[in-house]
Amino acid sequence: MKFVVLRWTLGLCLIGLLTLVANNDVLAEPEYQGPESCQKCHKVDLEVWEKTKHATSMKTVHKTKEAKAIMEALGEKRMKRNDTCTMCHYTMVKSGSRLKAVAGPSCESCHGASSEWKPIHNDYGKDAAGNALKREAEDPAHKAERIEASTKAGMVWPQQTFDVASNCLICHGLTNESIPADLLSKMMEADHPINPEFELVRYSMGSVRHRFYPPDITKNAEMTPAQLARFFIAGHAASIVAATKVVSKIAHPKYVAAQKARINAAKAALEAIQGSVPEAAALLQDPSEAKARALVAAIEGKDLSGSVGGLLPAKDSYK
Repeated sequence: MKFVVLRWTLGLCLIGLLTLVANNDVLAEPEYQGPESCQKCHKVDLEVWEKTKHATSMKTVHKTKEAKAIMEALGEKRMKRNDTCTMCHYTMVKSGSRLKAVAGPSCESCHGASSEWKPIHNDYGKDAAGNALKREAEDPAHKAERIEASTKAGMVWPQQTFDVASNCLICHGLTNESIPADLLSKMMEADHPINPEFELVRYSMGSVRHRFYPPDITKNAEMTPAQLARFFIAGHAASIVAATKVVSKIAHPKYVAAQKARINAAKAALEAIQGSVPEAAALLQDPSEAKARALVAAIEGKDLSGSVGGLLPAKDSYK
C-alpha cells in the first residue's frame, strides 16, 4: 500500500514538473524584444530615438580609450559580453541560446522588457462581432484595465514619473544595487563616468524628448511649467532615495561625492516645496521609496512652478 501511495505521489510530482517545463513562461524572466518591435505603433518616437546618443553610442562606446581602460580594469575584453556593461549600454535580445546586443539604450531600457506587457499593451479590445479594435475605438473601461494589467506585467508608463526617474538613475547615477561593491570600486578606479549633475528635466526634455499624444500625435509636445515642476520634483524624489541607498556602498571619493551632490540637490528642491506639501518634509526626514511615492502622488495636478521655477534648468542647458 505504501508503495502504491509513493508511486502515486511521485507521479503527481512528475506531472507538476512537466507542466512547469511545458509552461516555461511561468519560470522565465521577461525578455527584451528590441526597438524595432515598437516602431509599428511608435514610428515618430523611434525617429527621435535614432538621433540620440542612446542610439548612436552602439557603434562607438566600446571603441573609446576610456571604455578599453575600464574593461582592462575589470579583466574583460568585450563590453557586449560583460553583464554589467550590457545592463546600461545595450539592448540585449535573445538570439538562439545567447543574448545579442541589437541597439544601445532604447525603448525597453526605460519602459521595461516587453515580452510580458506588450501583448497586453497592444490589445484595445474587441467589438460585438469579436473583431480587434483600433486604439481610437477603445472603450475607456478597457483602457483603464489595459493600463493596470500592463503595469503589473512590468511596463513603466511615462506617467509613472518616480519609476521613470529611478530607471534613469540606475545607469546615469550608477545606483544599480545588483553591481557588486568590489566591481563598482574597480569601475571607479578606472575612471568610469558618474555624472553628479544628472537631473531628470535637463536630460529628458532635450534630444530624447518624445511626447506624441492625442489629439496631435505628430507633435512632440513640450511640458508646461506646471508639468516641468512636477517632473523636477519627482526626479529629485527618486534621486534622494537612490543616492541615500548607495552612498556608502563603496568608499571611493568620486562615487561618494557624486551621491552626496545628488542628495544635496534633492534636498534643495524638496525644501522649496515642503511648506505647502507636507509629503516633501516627510521624505526629507525619511528618504524611503514609500515616502517618495507618496510625495509624487500628492503633487499630481498641482502647479509648483512658483516654488521651484528658479531651480529648474534653463532650456538651453537641456541635453
